[in-house]
Amino acid sequence: MDGNEMEGYNREKAPLHRKSYDFAVRVVNMVKYVDCPVKENALLMQVLRSGTAIGALVRESEYAQSPADFINKLHVALKECNETLYWLELLNDTGNIGEREEASMASDCKELLALLIASIKTTKKRNGKLNNEV
Repeated sequence: MDGNEMEGYNREKAPLHRKSYDFAVRVVNMVKYVDCPVKENALLMQVLRSGTAIGALVRESEYAQSPADFINKLHVALKECNETLYWLELLNDTGNIGEREEASMASDCKELLALLIASIKTTKKRNGKLNNEV
């Protein structure tokens, strides 16, 4: 989006903006309360990094220099989203978070994944670049 497209755009109400930020808050709060051995703190830091990066990349995309830059930033957010799912699954499978916690966090993360894919496809379609890739 360029500056002209930003007029009339209320990013705080945009679902991707809001949900990615809310998910980051959930990740930070989850990490605060997970009690894992010091040796496994790296797992928590990984989920903290990837889970909060999604919203940061969405924010970056809001002031992208071009549609291609916008798509690129959302693609990176998509990768971070997928990585977050990996860390959540690993935290669950190693007994650091419960199945309910993992399922709840993964559900929100998958919702973000779907929003990111839809945004990328919509942007590509608007710019005549839609193909079978996401």
